[in-house]
Amino acid sequence: MQVLQVINQTRNTVVGDRITVADSSLSRMIGLLGRSGLSEGEGLWIRPSSGVHTVGMRFSIDVVGLNKDKRVIKLWKNLRPYRVTSVSVALRSVVELPSGRIASCMVQVGDLFEFKATQA
Repeated sequence: MQVLQVINQTRNTVVGDRITVADSSLSRMIGLLGRSGLSEGEGLWIRPSSGVHTVGMRFSIDVVGLNKDKRVIKLWKNLRPYRVTSVSVALRSVVELPSGRIASCMVQVGDLFEFKATQA
């Protein structure tokens, strides 16, 4: 499974350094189901995605919605289990992060994200 570092270029901060990629039908469907939480630095980049749900999850998450240019266009903070985000055709992918990460990294709508392969 591909693991990436996600950098907020606008703020020059690392959003996560162990972000896995869900880019197949199966990996997008499974997402974070079955996990008990996310550690600091962990997350999931779901692409393509026009919205997500937390049905069946056991913990809250932060969700960052990105457009085709990987610019932040929507933020969902502390999305609790059994919730659904809004859906948007402008949304091309989402990054699911530990709850509180949006605030601690000061992510804002308009920020530009960069995805880099991590060193093994």
